[in-house]
Amino acid sequence: MVENEKDLKDLETEQSALSEEETSEQHDAPSEKNESSELEEALGKIASLEAKAEEYETKLLRVQADFENYKRRARMDAEAAQKYRAQSLVSEILPALDNFERALKVEAADEQTKSLLQGMEMVHRQLVSALKAEGVEEIETVGKPFDPQFHQAVMQAEEEGYEPNTVIEEFQKGYKLKDRVIRPSMVKVSQ
Repeated sequence: MVENEKDLKDLETEQSALSEEETSEQHDAPSEKNESSELEEALGKIASLEAKAEEYETKLLRVQADFENYKRRARMDAEAAQKYRAQSLVSEILPALDNFERALKVEAADEQTKSLLQGMEMVHRQLVSALKAEGVEEIETVGKPFDPQFHQAVMQAEEEGYEPNTVIEEFQKGYKLKDRVIRPSMVKVSQ
């Protein structure tokens, strides 16, 4: 009997060991499934995060490019404003300059008038000099080919000695500020 009891105990321990092995195998199989699903989930998250990172990088590059374009436009606007800052002032002064030039064409009859004209000529030279310092230039006209960017034709006439489309006479001087026309010259053009 003792032997039977011993065999019985051995048998029970074997069964319990076998059932423990089966239980651990059962736990290991789901554990492997869990690990592989967690790995797939982690890889999916990594892929989505990489896509978001790439999207953010693209947005960053676009914003940087937009900012660089903005800085370039602002710099160009500031340069143009600096370059043409005197444009409105020049536009206001030109009629006064025209009146000076008309007044200087008057014939002086006596010494007092000659003295007055000399003073006016000095003021006129200073005014012209100040305008030149700002970049204002007269537009050349008489004898030059007609150019609608610089000339405004108010009359046409046939004149001998001039080729067609040549400026014959200037009625009002034209001016440009650096490379921008402030006022075109009013001219008479040959046909």
